[in-house]
Amino acid sequence: MEKLIPYAIITFISAIPLIEQRGSIPIGILLFNLNPALVFLTCLFGSLIPAPIILLLFNPIFNWLKKFKFLNWFTGFIENRLQKNTPKIEKYKEIGLIIFIGIPLPTTGVWTGSAVAAVLGLDMKKSLFCALLGALISAIILTVLSFFAPAILGSIGIDIENLGDKIRWLSESSLNFVV
Repeated sequence: MEKLIPYAIITFISAIPLIEQRGSIPIGILLFNLNPALVFLTCLFGSLIPAPIILLLFNPIFNWLKKFKFLNWFTGFIENRLQKNTPKIEKYKEIGLIIFIGIPLPTTGVWTGSAVAAVLGLDMKKSLFCALLGALISAIILTVLSFFAPAILGSIGIDIENLGDKIRWLSESSLNFVV
């Protein structure tokens, strides 16, 4: 049972907006030293959990939030992010959505892609399929990069073999500093 805890953690992380697979796959492979194939599958599944919920509920919830003036800062931020990314997807529809979700950069991913698809009123089944393909592409890219990162960085003199131990040491040191 204890062996499943890291997988539960990366599943949860991969479902968090803005972090998604970009954080969960490197954490699973580099920090927890988990099997890359299992990390790939776990994080792919975790990142797809929010997609149907976002596609179904984003517009009604967002429109309801707009009614509250004290949330204008939040709804404005979301609208700006969506408007920034909408033309890319609107022009190419499904292919644009797959590419947008598949490129593992900040503010791209399943959350933002699903929200944009909901705003554009794209077909639910097509949007879910596009989210799956995009998340698959992203997971492949991130798994390969995370798997080969120690060798690549080691070849230029950066040692990340004990990355987990170093991060734990840093977090313990910072806690001791605060207390």
